[in-house]
Amino acid sequence: MILPPEAHPLVQVLAVHFTSPTYQRFATLLVGAVLATGRRTVANLVRTLRHLASGHLTDYQRVFSRAPWSGVALGCALAQFLLRHFLPDGVVTLIGDDTVDGHKGTHVHGKARHRDPVRSTHAYTTWRYGHRWVVLAVLIKFPFATRPWALPVLVDLYRSEEDDRKRKRPHRTPARLLCRLLRLMLIRFPDRTFLFIGDSGYGTHAVARFCHRHRDRLSLVSKLHPDANLFTPPPPYAGNGRPRVKGARLPKPRQVAATTPVLTEMTVNWYGGGKRRVGTVSRTGHWYKAGHGLVPLRWVFVRDLTGTHRQEYFFTTDLTLTPAEVITHYASRWNIETTFQELRAHLGLETTRGWCQKTVLRAAPCLFGLYSVVAALFALLPEGKRVGGVAWRGKEGASFSDAVCAVRRWLWTEAVFPQTDANPEFEKLPAPVRELLLTTLAPAA
Repeated sequence: MILPPEAHPLVQVLAVHFTSPTYQRFATLLVGAVLATGRRTVANLVRTLRHLASGHLTDYQRVFSRAPWSGVALGCALAQFLLRHFLPDGVVTLIGDDTVDGHKGTHVHGKARHRDPVRSTHAYTTWRYGHRWVVLAVLIKFPFATRPWALPVLVDLYRSEEDDRKRKRPHRTPARLLCRLLRLMLIRFPDRTFLFIGDSGYGTHAVARFCHRHRDRLSLVSKLHPDANLFTPPPPYAGNGRPRVKGARLPKPRQVAATTPVLTEMTVNWYGGGKRRVGTVSRTGHWYKAGHGLVPLRWVFVRDLTGTHRQEYFFTTDLTLTPAEVITHYASRWNIETTFQELRAHLGLETTRGWCQKTVLRAAPCLFGLYSVVAALFALLPEGKRVGGVAWRGKEGASFSDAVCAVRRWLWTEAVFPQTDANPEFEKLPAPVRELLLTTLAPAA
């Protein structure tokens, strides 16, 4: 598979992590995953490219099941490419979350029953059998988009407590898995500063303590429990007995919010890129958990003055952030939910069918990375090649469906057709017929 020149900067970064034969097959599967419109099984990807995928089907299946390459190294290389080309300086905003990938089969590695946050409500819980992926994404604002895009770079599989107990290994919660991914980013990018944003599942004392230990390069914004235990710093050691680990108890955030007569009103950025008038109250304190010490933080109570959103409590380990900045940062977390939805709609998440350990740990994470690859390729394309998207009244920027459509058209016309015997006949077709054919091959949602 010979890719067009616009793709060379990206593929050169990824190619060094494969042997030459494996890279050729991986590149073929990558193009097939972008062009395919059905399931992202290896058989369907090879079927999409037909004779351009030379060799036997099992050669491509072994790319995931046996070939010697590291998904961690590939994710770090992708993150390095994104930061170098689209975020060369400044603070890097990271978003963490998890999603459930339904997977059929009896002997699928790592399969368990998980709560599905998409289909569950406050009153009803939906359970799904499959995999729960912990995802760390980089938030990047492209000039062609009206909102930032959350581009996944590192993915880890959460194992259930039952599975860990059966295999006699220590259980790691999603929060602990995410701390491992954050530590990897700190190690691989020693000259960058990060801001991590997570929902209440990642606003634990353990994650806050981890970010506080690396406070020179990493800070956290998340939700806080309204009854969190807050204290003042411990007094100086008096020389008698054991040193105190905490000072006087502070009022809980819920108590402060209930007793504050007048809230500070302000207009902040809200979900979906809009604005919202809110009332806030903010304090600082030290979050305490027995046996784990204190973590200094600033917490913010938010009341939506329009009455359409429930009251929230946020916090950050960066005491220099203002309440408006804390709210704005947390509202940007919603972009990763959009990423999960678009992965299912356009890139076939939940349609893989591998069951062995290596295939499970590689196939779905590659689809998460494919989202970032499509976004990067779309950004690298010249303006004249970003065509095929759907336009409607009031639409100001490009969406991910536009990016997928443009990248597909570009691959069909400059990678697939030129390498087939049908290219001369395609060029002879009238322009309306060529456009109809490309619209059918590269549909825009």
